[in-house]
Amino acid sequence: MSYRYIALLDAEDRMGGTDQAESQHALTHARMIPHRFCDSATLYASEETPVLFLPAGTVVIGHLFNSEGKRVTDGRLLPADIDDAAVRQHVLQNFWGEYLLIQPSKTRTPGFTAMRDPSGGIRCVYRPGNSSSFITSDLSLATDLGLIERRIDWDFIPHCLVYPHLKTERSAILGVRELLPGCSVTLHGSSAASRVEWSPWDFVVGSDRPTQVSEAANDLRNTIAMVVKAWADTDRYVLLELSGGLDSSIVAACLRGTSVRVECCNLRTVVPGADEQQYARLMSDLLGVDLQVEVLGFEHARFEFTPPTYAVTPRVWVLQYAADQIKASMGNALDVASYFSGGGGDSVFSYLSNASPAADAWLGRGLRPGLKAIRELSELHQCTFWKAARLTVRKALGAPKRPIAADASFLTVRGKASKPADHPWFAAPAGVLPGDRERVHELLNTQNFRDGNPRSARRWLRMPLLSQPVVEACLRVPTWMWISGGRNRSVARSAFADLLPPEILNRRSKGTYVNYSGAVFRRNKEAIRDFLLTGELHARGLLDTAALQRLFQNPLPVQEASFMRMYELCMAENWVRHQSTMS
Repeated sequence: MSYRYIALLDAEDRMGGTDQAESQHALTHARMIPHRFCDSATLYASEETPVLFLPAGTVVIGHLFNSEGKRVTDGRLLPADIDDAAVRQHVLQNFWGEYLLIQPSKTRTPGFTAMRDPSGGIRCVYRPGNSSSFITSDLSLATDLGLIERRIDWDFIPHCLVYPHLKTERSAILGVRELLPGCSVTLHGSSAASRVEWSPWDFVVGSDRPTQVSEAANDLRNTIAMVVKAWADTDRYVLLELSGGLDSSIVAACLRGTSVRVECCNLRTVVPGADEQQYARLMSDLLGVDLQVEVLGFEHARFEFTPPTYAVTPRVWVLQYAADQIKASMGNALDVASYFSGGGGDSVFSYLSNASPAADAWLGRGLRPGLKAIRELSELHQCTFWKAARLTVRKALGAPKRPIAADASFLTVRGKASKPADHPWFAAPAGVLPGDRERVHELLNTQNFRDGNPRSARRWLRMPLLSQPVVEACLRVPTWMWISGGRNRSVARSAFADLLPPEILNRRSKGTYVNYSGAVFRRNKEAIRDFLLTGELHARGLLDTAALQRLFQNPLPVQEASFMRMYELCMAENWVRHQSTMS
């Protein structure tokens, strides 16, 4: 199960005669149900995809909850006497979930406005056009109808290579754009106008930020518990992916005592570094559930595979694919309704590894709180107070860190894509503190998490820590509170101190897949070289052949940054190769 829909502008005019019959047959074969929500547009949604009708023709695709975590199933509960923009803001301020809100145009020109929820839980790409406008969760629905072809935008591929983990409105398919989380787009004929409806900056500059760690921890605990329960009550049977770390353990703690059926799984690798089952088992034991441990072997890692049909840019790389396939197999065997993940916890819980939290305390609260934060920073990083102080001053007085770093290594396109495509979160308000700026930019990475997990195309993938109420609650917490007591993610630890085993609560180390990734590279070195040097990227002159040859011919061990870079290039090459076969 996953959200699957397509909304067609001027559907009846375009789909006439034979075309209409063929299109309806294709959509029926895909088990899509028509919903006419205005005179000029039709929505088709799968049987599993919730569709909620609100006043004035507005439609919500997906799951919607109120502020108490109760599922909204009656659209009449929302106001009917306010304009469209006010409706969108009312939903954002009083509800949350994984949804796409669509409003029919009030003008004579056929069209509609769509808003994607801030968590990005429901996929959304669109194409404006006089006779082929659509908005959909999966581009294959549009290609099956003959509305568009999968033609690669080669002018944008250099950007994808230099910034492989940045999500932007622009996609790597010609004519297709992505509606970013928290944004809306109005489609009128061949025109499209997007705007920001929800911004994380609104929550780091507000005046309602907590002043005590205990206050922040209490609010965070209540919010996460509410969100986890809401998703669990919706799905009823979940596969909890326990990594052994703090984030997934918090999700597990919130599932304890519920009536929801829970299965627990954990992955370990065939090489040292990522065996976390002893910690994962502590949480599965608390839930009274057996822990299913699967081995991530070398045979699972592939750099050539069919990417998901929804991907309009390269998104799935070797480690993600390997882990995803194992989890998908477990989900299929158990026939669970959804996967539960602690993904995004590091970013949401402000896991900043530099001096910016102490700099925020100094700049935002003054000398005494600043000195306290510096002491906590030195304890966190096991360094002297004076080193922590020096780094804090440098961070406070230095130039702002760039939103995202470019990586043009092994490429010939250094000049073409030196500047990242624009993203609405790049522009920080005046006076934003360094730590707040950096953690908002860290949240950018989380917008790709669902894209890199193909199992989410078949079953719900719930990431409760990325749900709107949790993100907002965390953003309100000042960065220096997150290092309170010399602990990273301190507020989250305090919030669940009585529910987590001491071994997890007080853990400082984390498992890593670096050894596994390095071993996979060494075992496939020649195949990866041939894959890149005989591929489309090389044929287009985008790869620095000499630099690649030096890397593959060097007898010394390849460093982590280099083999991870090879995986990014393979991710792009694999996506490019498969586009012509997915139309």
